[in-house]
Amino acid sequence: MKPRTADKIATAIIVTFALLIVAILVGLLGYILIRGMSHISWDFLTSAPQKIRAGGGVGPQLFNSLFLLVLTLIITIPLGLGAGIFMAEYARPGRLTNFIRLVVEVLSSFPSIIVGLFGLLLIVNTFNLGFSLISGALALTFFNLPLMVRITEQAFRTVPKQQKEAGFALGLSKWKIVTSVLLPVALPTIITGTILSAGRVFGEAAALMFTAGMSSPRLDFSNWNPLSPSSPLNPFRPAETLAVHIWKVNSEGLAPDALQIAAGASAVLVLTVLIFNLAARYFGRFIYRKLTASKRMN
Repeated sequence: MKPRTADKIATAIIVTFALLIVAILVGLLGYILIRGMSHISWDFLTSAPQKIRAGGGVGPQLFNSLFLLVLTLIITIPLGLGAGIFMAEYARPGRLTNFIRLVVEVLSSFPSIIVGLFGLLLIVNTFNLGFSLISGALALTFFNLPLMVRITEQAFRTVPKQQKEAGFALGLSKWKIVTSVLLPVALPTIITGTILSAGRVFGEAAALMFTAGMSSPRLDFSNWNPLSPSSPLNPFRPAETLAVHIWKVNSEGLAPDALQIAAGASAVLVLTVLIFNLAARYFGRFIYRKLTASKRMN
C-alpha cells in the first residue's frame, strides 16, 4: 500500500471516530435538553420541591450544588496547586517522590461509592460533622485533589526551561520565578484542570448521599447568618444537591410529575455545567491577560 493511500485511510478512520464521538455527545445533550427545557421556568428554578403534589421545583438543590462547588474549590485549589508546585519544582527525584505520585494515582482511581463510605465513617461519624455541606466538600476533595495535583505538576513541567533559567540569570528567587514566570504560563492548563474537577462536583451523587445527605431543611434566603440552621450559607447543614435530587426523584419520587421534574432538573444541571465552563474560561483569560499583559490566551 502506498504511503499516501495509507495516510488517507488513517485520516478517514480518525475523522470518522471523531465525528462519531461528537454525534454521540450532541445526541445525548440534545436528548436531555429537548426533554427538559419545556419544564424549566423561573418558578421551577426558585421554588422548593414537592414530595407528593405536582409542581415542585429545584431551587434549594440548585443553590446547594453551587454552594458545594464553592466550598470544594476553596479547599481543593490551594491544596492541589501547592502540592503540584511542590512536586514539579521542589521535590527531589527518589523513592519518596515516586511513592507520592503512586498514592495520587491510586487515589484518583477510587470508586465514588468507596469515597462516600470513607467520608461517612471518618468525616460524618468520627469527626462528628454529620450530614452536611462541609462533609460533602471534604469528600469531593478526595476526588478533585489528585486531578489538580497532576495537572498542576504537568503544567509547570511544560513551561520551557529557558524561562526559568532567564529568571535565575536576573537574580530572581525561586519563589519569585514560580509565581511571576512559571505560574502565568501554566495558568491556562491549571484552569482547564479546575474546570474538569468542578464538573465532577456538579455530577457526583454517590459520594454525596453518604456525606451531604439526601434531604435539605427549609431554607430562609433572607437569613444570611452562616450559623443559623435555616440559613443557606450554613456549611454544617444537610444539603441535597441537584444530582442527588435527580436520582431520588427517578428512583422513589411520589409526585405525579416526577419524570418531568427529573427531566427538567437534568437539563438545568447540563446548562449549569455549560455556563460554569464558559464563565471559568472567560475568567481565566482575564487573569492571564492581567498576569502576562497579553491580549490572547490559547
